[in-house]
Amino acid sequence: MSRAEAKNTDDKNQTKKGEHIMLPYIAEFIGTMILIILGDGVVANVTLNKSGMKGAGSIQITFAWGLAVMLPAFIFGAASGAHFNPALTLALAADGSMAWSLVPGYIVAQFAGAFLGACIVYVLFKGQYDATEDAATKLGTFCCAPSIPNPVLNLLSEIVGTFVLVFAIKGLPADAPAGVGNLLVFGIIVSIGMSLGGLTGYAINPARDIGPRLAHAVLPIKGKGSSNFGYAAITLCGPIIGALLAVGLYAVIPW
Repeated sequence: MSRAEAKNTDDKNQTKKGEHIMLPYIAEFIGTMILIILGDGVVANVTLNKSGMKGAGSIQITFAWGLAVMLPAFIFGAASGAHFNPALTLALAADGSMAWSLVPGYIVAQFAGAFLGACIVYVLFKGQYDATEDAATKLGTFCCAPSIPNPVLNLLSEIVGTFVLVFAIKGLPADAPAGVGNLLVFGIIVSIGMSLGGLTGYAINPARDIGPRLAHAVLPIKGKGSSNFGYAAITLCGPIIGALLAVGLYAVIPW
């Protein structure tokens, strides 16, 4: 092999190596974007005026959120672990399941993907947003809000919901056939939503709430009202606390 050919081969190898390094971040970005398109999309589909499925109700929303997590997990599970959730990423780094060096890139990708996903939902449903007068309904298609405002109980709800999510994920069988784990995650999301979703809208994921909340703040939504960033502290802190408690307890149980 000539020196020029060897250099070309080295350049190609370096390019492939770089692509592999970026793959987990690309997966988290696109996966979280899809999650929000489908998750916020179902809320818009069911609650906004002039939507063909307006009034379908909480069962459709809960099942669709489970599917919104499951579908990108099938696509990107092997590439990044399909976190799509900064609280889960931090918890898995804390218990040694992933390298801390990956955490900043994962979290940036998750928040960016969630923001873009929410922007896409707005574009798709712009006519329905324009036809809906209630500002709270519009905000509810982007992010969470408590049914009864109570900072302590709202925080506890997010802690408990995320604890169940992460503890159950840690308990998934390592030797399960390919894809079975993703189906089980669907069940986890649906179970949490059906049991606890009426309290706060079960963010259980800071990116899922704060990324779309930021999109709500910057998008030119007709009659949108406040983005209520004060509540974002609960959807940020609650999931992180719950996730860390989950991996902490899982680690001390004598399995």
